[in-house]
Amino acid sequence: MSILTRPILEINLDNLEKNYRFLKALAKNAEAAAVVKDDAYGLGSEIVAKRLYDKAGCRSFFVAHGIEGEKIRPHVPNAKIYVLQGIGEDSLESFNKARLIPVIASKEQLKFWKEHKIDGIKPVIQIETGLNRLGFREHDLAEMSPDDRDLFSMVLSHLACADEKDHFMNEHQLQNFNRLRERYFPKLPASLSASDGTFLGSNYQFDVVRLGAAMYGINTAPYRENQMLPVVRVMAPVLEIAELNRGDFVGYSATYRAADDRKIAIVSIGYGDGIPRSLSNIGKLFFYNGGKTSEARIIGRISMDNIICDITEVENLHVGDIAFVINEFYTLDDIGRDAGTISYEVLSRIGKNPRFVRRYL
Repeated sequence: MSILTRPILEINLDNLEKNYRFLKALAKNAEAAAVVKDDAYGLGSEIVAKRLYDKAGCRSFFVAHGIEGEKIRPHVPNAKIYVLQGIGEDSLESFNKARLIPVIASKEQLKFWKEHKIDGIKPVIQIETGLNRLGFREHDLAEMSPDDRDLFSMVLSHLACADEKDHFMNEHQLQNFNRLRERYFPKLPASLSASDGTFLGSNYQFDVVRLGAAMYGINTAPYRENQMLPVVRVMAPVLEIAELNRGDFVGYSATYRAADDRKIAIVSIGYGDGIPRSLSNIGKLFFYNGGKTSEARIIGRISMDNIICDITEVENLHVGDIAFVINEFYTLDDIGRDAGTISYEVLSRIGKNPRFVRRYL
């Protein structure tokens, strides 16, 4: 008898590559850089970067930290690797080893760079245009010497509301970006848009677009139907099937009570695997049986290792059968919506969890 106990994460590399190629075509004249920070949103930065480098011709990658850039360097030998969090004492060794390009966003980091320059590397400058996160403010740029401005190879900023096509902030930031770069860095290549900004059109694409979430199948432009292919599927085995009598409670804190006799399945996945606890008594799982798809509501609190669901209407289910947690018709975006969070967070939390059986397709 075969018994499974661990959840399963399937990653479709063919679809990921197709998504990259679609976005690259959408960006037209801009270079399509791949964002593989946070271990490629948890999906394996080395495998993802190598696939895009070898098969799709990607030659620019963005990571968050120097150690992430050092990790992928052997797999993308001739690519540019940009580091969004910049450079500091804790990452200097990685920058030297892997020939990384820092994105510098403050006067302090610029001073550190000038003290620890790497021959042949020209950093990127990040400027603040409305997000009020990382970036030089205009008064900082006005105080910067011409020699310091000449240190940089590209000017970069980041949009706050690009997932809402008609949001006033998009035009506001575009105008700020154009004004600041024309005043202080008129000759430098520019990058303003991540995945969502790429969908806003050529005015927002400039010389480099930074493709992240959409490449991984997330709908970063929710005002339109998702044009991305699904990259991730999450499944988990049924560990036990039991009868639930009328009046019985389910799970921690007894938040669910059966109004009549029910049948339940205990599934081997929980918040310890990155499934949001906020899906308790709200979310759903799916089962395939005999060509039929059945929905099973999550009941009770999600625990660290298990989800309990109502399978009263699910036919012919057995211990060892597989529940689908995320798939083509209950997507990362759907689960993020139902959990009261965003799909980016769900993917990041799931992808980095070591308890999954990981399958690359």
